[in-house]
Amino acid sequence: MVSGRTSERIFFGASALLFAASAAVTIVWCASMSAMGEMPMPGGWTMSMAWMRMPGQTWPGAAASFLGMWVVMMVAMMLPSLVPMLWRYRQAVGRTGETRLGRLTALVGVGYFFVWTVFGMAAFPLGVALAAVEMQWPSLARAVPIAVGGVILIAGALQFTAWKAHHLACCREAPVRGRTLPADAGTAWRHGLRLGLHCSYCCAGLTAILLVIGVMDPTSPHPE
Repeated sequence: MVSGRTSERIFFGASALLFAASAAVTIVWCASMSAMGEMPMPGGWTMSMAWMRMPGQTWPGAAASFLGMWVVMMVAMMLPSLVPMLWRYRQAVGRTGETRLGRLTALVGVGYFFVWTVFGMAAFPLGVALAAVEMQWPSLARAVPIAVGGVILIAGALQFTAWKAHHLACCREAPVRGRTLPADAGTAWRHGLRLGLHCSYCCAGLTAILLVIGVMDPTSPHPE
């Protein structure tokens, strides 16, 4: 039986390795996309190639490539915020005497990133559709910088709302300190989904900025 201190070291060690791997892959992917350049558009701005097919690439292939990049990038961005929530989950389940903490904690993490995966699945076709419209209508393309500025202002204002504070508090306080949770796969999965939903809601503004400024730009803001 793994001792509590050893289990703690394994948990934080595995989390650190996952973060390092995802961050490294994200940096390499961003560098490769940056090397391809961006498309100049009317109005003096450039469009990210993330919404385009590469030569010889099918749309399903482009969607799969985007989604893979999206998931890896979200792991690198969100894991530092998720680890404390996973640790509180382990503590809550550990009070029941459960010994399968590793598997249940991993399932919570999978549920959490499943929410972000669905978000990416919705973002790609929307981004592709907007890119197609902007290329077909130069007058609309010229208005994009103004629209981006509007999105940034709205996202900034959203950061100060009670709605944002509510979902952020739900992330930080789940589960409630001292509370136990049932040690089963269904509860772990639902707990991960709830965390993912709360987190995606409170990160909605900054994620919107990430998408409109450049999803593959390593200088884009970190959703948190």
